[in-house]
Amino acid sequence: MVGDGKEQGGWGMEPVADQQGVPLLAALARVRPFQGLDPAALNLLCEGAILQAYEPGDSVFREGDAALAYFLVADGEVDVLRYSLSGEERVFFVFGAGKTVAEAAMFMPHGRYPMCVRARTPARLYRLRRDKLLAACRSFPDLAMQMLNLLSQTIYVQVNKVDWFASSTAAERLANYLLGLEACSENRVHLPLSQRQLATHLGVRAETLSRLLTDWQARGYVAGRRNEWELRDKARLEELASAAQRSF
Repeated sequence: MVGDGKEQGGWGMEPVADQQGVPLLAALARVRPFQGLDPAALNLLCEGAILQAYEPGDSVFREGDAALAYFLVADGEVDVLRYSLSGEERVFFVFGAGKTVAEAAMFMPHGRYPMCVRARTPARLYRLRRDKLLAACRSFPDLAMQMLNLLSQTIYVQVNKVDWFASSTAAERLANYLLGLEACSENRVHLPLSQRQLATHLGVRAETLSRLLTDWQARGYVAGRRNEWELRDKARLEELASAAQRSF
């Protein structure tokens, strides 16, 4: 696990004590599962927490490792990924500052991480102990209910995603993905994945994705290259993505 910075590739590991406990408490209080909690619950969650820094490419944990901790991203970004039997890498999520990672794994009966997490950029993560989360859930029912709410919403989103992938076209998936990215000024978006990673994420061949983007540029739907794109015809993209929108 992450108890050893050298083993996991991290560096600069230090206990979260007094002066660092304040920013951790404040950061946790802003995260959805922990908003509005009794301060005593937040203090329990922070017990034994460690702040650890990573360089790009460092492993935070690997699939199959003992799930003894979950994480709060203090700054930087991390990839949540898995490898297929053929060794192909699939990035499922990219999490940035203020996001929690692997909290669902804390409740899995097999006690192991189902995915890998790797630093995408220089990043610092708070390592929060599983035993403290479970103890807090037992002592503070509001926290347990909020965790159940979060996990049920996650399951609902994933069920919808499986259904969507089974019935959608490559164009519909790409339009939905682009519209789901946080736009900067003038409808510009930054792709957090390489085009090969994005193709895997969308369940299409890299060549199919490349042809689709080329066609959309010719039609004036989008413009850009590599990871920087402008959404020039959002109405058309929204029309393509509309099948993914549900009423509840």
